[in-house]
Amino acid sequence: MCRLSGMGVPDRRHAPGSLTGKGVLSMIEKRQFYVNGAWVDPVAPSDHKVIDPSTEDPCAVISLGGQADTDAAVAAARAAFPGWMATPPAERLALLEKLYGIYKARAEDMAQAISREMGAPIDLSRQAQVGAGLGNMKGFLKAGENFDFIRPLGEHAPNDRIILEPVGVVGMITPWNWPMNQITLKVGAAMVAGCTMVLKPSEESPLSAMLFAEMIDEAGFPPGVFNLVNGDGAGVGSQMSAHGDIDMISFTGSSRAGRLISRTAADSLKRVSLELGGKGANLIFADADEKAVKRGVLHCMNNSGQSCNAPTRMLVERSIYDETVEAAAEMAGKIAVGPSNEEGRHIGPVVNETQFDKIQDLIQTGIDEGARLVAGGTGRPEGFNRGYFVKPTVFADVSNDMTIAREEIFGPVLSIIPFDGEADGIEIANDTPYGLTNYVQTQDGARANRVARALRSGMVEMNGQPRGLGAPFGGMKQSGHGREGGAWGIEDFLEVKAVSGWTEGA
Repeated sequence: MCRLSGMGVPDRRHAPGSLTGKGVLSMIEKRQFYVNGAWVDPVAPSDHKVIDPSTEDPCAVISLGGQADTDAAVAAARAAFPGWMATPPAERLALLEKLYGIYKARAEDMAQAISREMGAPIDLSRQAQVGAGLGNMKGFLKAGENFDFIRPLGEHAPNDRIILEPVGVVGMITPWNWPMNQITLKVGAAMVAGCTMVLKPSEESPLSAMLFAEMIDEAGFPPGVFNLVNGDGAGVGSQMSAHGDIDMISFTGSSRAGRLISRTAADSLKRVSLELGGKGANLIFADADEKAVKRGVLHCMNNSGQSCNAPTRMLVERSIYDETVEAAAEMAGKIAVGPSNEEGRHIGPVVNETQFDKIQDLIQTGIDEGARLVAGGTGRPEGFNRGYFVKPTVFADVSNDMTIAREEIFGPVLSIIPFDGEADGIEIANDTPYGLTNYVQTQDGARANRVARALRSGMVEMNGQPRGLGAPFGGMKQSGHGREGGAWGIEDFLEVKAVSGWTEGA
């Protein structure tokens, strides 16, 4: 078996290449794929190094798949589909519940894998990164208990039934920023729905996905229900999007990649579900609670700003603008930056050199376009000369037509924009190609409700209140379409069949 549990994260307080000061840290080699219930070698190996973003050094080697690997995984999923579709929902839920237990038991292994491959500080990895997977599976177990796959049309048609059936074989393409959150949102829902699947995780964060495949194998899912092939977007990702035996693509990533996938998938008319970028507005009214600014800054910087639903535009009512800018700058200045293996409430590096360079360029663009830099800026934080570490950065006096207000930066960069009154705030918030998550801070309940209804986004969070277990996650406009999580997530993987002349009890 392809075991990852003993991989360990190096303690960087000791010499490079050591493991807690003793021995030599060996490169993790995980070149196999999980296909049809077994770990198999790639048809034509193509090595890819996984980089630890805290050190810029390789920490693992995987293989990128080719067309033959993709075809084998799809064929396995296609062959397994009739039997898995016919498996009673209660049995599918029982297997998911077993997977949940295995995941929970190996949570520390998962936390170490995520922290090492994509740079989440170990405490964040343990609590939020790993916890997201647990929460998603718990949400699907709860939603699945009372999910009706056969429903009456209505009293006017007593012999009509609506049957919800799995869409078929699903190709899943997931990102590196919240690896287990996105994998479990797709895999858990598809399993309950009765779909079989092929997962292509990000080549930046493959270790956590391969560990998850180990867990699925241990849980005893039938061969072919879940398959994993590592690869990049241009390779396995494009092959899956174009594949005639894949019925649906579920993708999370950039809007640019989402457009490319949609074009490729159009030739085979497969269903496409997209969870894409965001440029969330956080409207802070003059009567916001005293923790609203701190909460907004921390949320923006969380996971080093690498969240599609981050509130990266702080819209502030003009009467409290100056004091808010000062408070936001002060808060950003208190945010520590450090390596991913160190415990604490700091932020870690961004995932790779490409992201680091993009963020640096956008910070400089903000300066060049006239935004007022009040915290952070270009370059690494003091004390770092290696690793993809970015200073927590805050810009004030941003206008909504500036590049930093339009583009998704995907780093710890906050833009503060003043507004005059409710209507002006709503107009600025909606003036974006994105529509994923917006935020509202006000103690006026009626105003909060009005603003929530007026904001063009798939989600609105108000006054620090998180969305409940099983709430649908997804956006509008260029933030994609489709919903993930809970009952809505299960429905995303189902087809609707209308049947007349149904005999009840037969």
